[in-house]
Amino acid sequence: MRDAVKEAVATAWSQEWGRVVAAVIRQTGDWDLAEECAQDAFERALERWPRDGVPRRPGAWLTTTARNRALDRLRRAANESVKLREAARLAPGQPDAAPPDEVLPDEVLPDDRLRLIFTCCHPALPLPAQVALTLRTLTGLSTAEIARAFLVAEGTMAQRLTRAKNKIGNAGIPFRVPPPELLPERTTAVLAVLYLLFNAGYAPGAAGPDQRRVTAEAIRLARLLAELLPGEPEAAGLLALMLLHDARYAARTDAAGDLVPLEAQDRSRWDRRGIAEGTAVLEAALTARRPGPYQVQAAIAACHTQAADAADTDWPQIALLYGELARMAPGPVVELNRAVAVAMAEGPRAGLALADALAEAGELSGYHLLPATRADLLRRLDRPGEAESAYREALSLAPTEAERRYLARRLAEVSHP
Repeated sequence: MRDAVKEAVATAWSQEWGRVVAAVIRQTGDWDLAEECAQDAFERALERWPRDGVPRRPGAWLTTTARNRALDRLRRAANESVKLREAARLAPGQPDAAPPDEVLPDEVLPDDRLRLIFTCCHPALPLPAQVALTLRTLTGLSTAEIARAFLVAEGTMAQRLTRAKNKIGNAGIPFRVPPPELLPERTTAVLAVLYLLFNAGYAPGAAGPDQRRVTAEAIRLARLLAELLPGEPEAAGLLALMLLHDARYAARTDAAGDLVPLEAQDRSRWDRRGIAEGTAVLEAALTARRPGPYQVQAAIAACHTQAADAADTDWPQIALLYGELARMAPGPVVELNRAVAVAMAEGPRAGLALADALAEAGELSGYHLLPATRADLLRRLDRPGEAESAYREALSLAPTEAERRYLARRLAEVSHP
């Protein structure tokens, strides 16, 4: 029984944490109080549920418990008239009693999570703070877990979160979904933060449990956002992109943890269920006939997953899609990816010309994948001396050990054929 209860509490944590925190923030405007009271509610569930049974609606039980806990805290601290008014507004006439099973209508709760996402991603906050605050408040990841996922010290991450919360309070950032005229701009920021979250766990070499949990949470939040914004095809496009990328996760490294390039991956290890879901989500998004960068990237990912093997890949189609992506969201990283696709479709010489133009422009200075791409194309053109030099440059810039091991192997192949 106790194991079943623990499992029920763990499930509720993963599914309901954001709902509970968002509901208390909406009522009190106090982010720290909301997190503390949510924590208290889950601790109380561990005490009460073995005795009373798991409530029929765990989310409502937890939210009511957290709200009552906030009421207790505000009452005890109500030496100031403002605190008293907050307490009265929180739950007028409610007794400080054990939480009932059903109090809050579920239909109001998704709006609170949507408000929370948009508040965390307010443009007044720097991007790293937006990402960290979204993870902390919507997923319940601890400060230590977030710090490990982003490879920073726990103290640094704690300061980042504290500054973000203070900024929201001091600047009077409202806890709301922005008005319609600001929604397109703010939705773009929310999607960018969620994709950044995903990439933090999906980046080459990011194979630890904390990084995988970040990836899973990013997909869960993208799924939630797509559900809450059914008229926004880019939200569905982002979800499709994440699902299609994540479906290839297991094949990206070998048993030693070394990177396996796409063309050499064992496609039997790809998650076919994830590919099917991602493809279905993308096809539904495209029916809106309002394509955007995430839908185009998802279409590129779908091209890879539909190929039976590397030789079967539709590289001309992928090159065309990258051209469309460059038109929608121009940038040097997109151009570098287009260079790779063009090299595969038209030959390494055509791709190298595009990569060399990027190198001459200097926009990707210090970005290891530019010399890595040039090195690979030079190798394929049988220019080993230039390839060796480019591999050495890429090796000196690579940010992860897994990428350094991969580049070192490639360097050895051209240095000692």
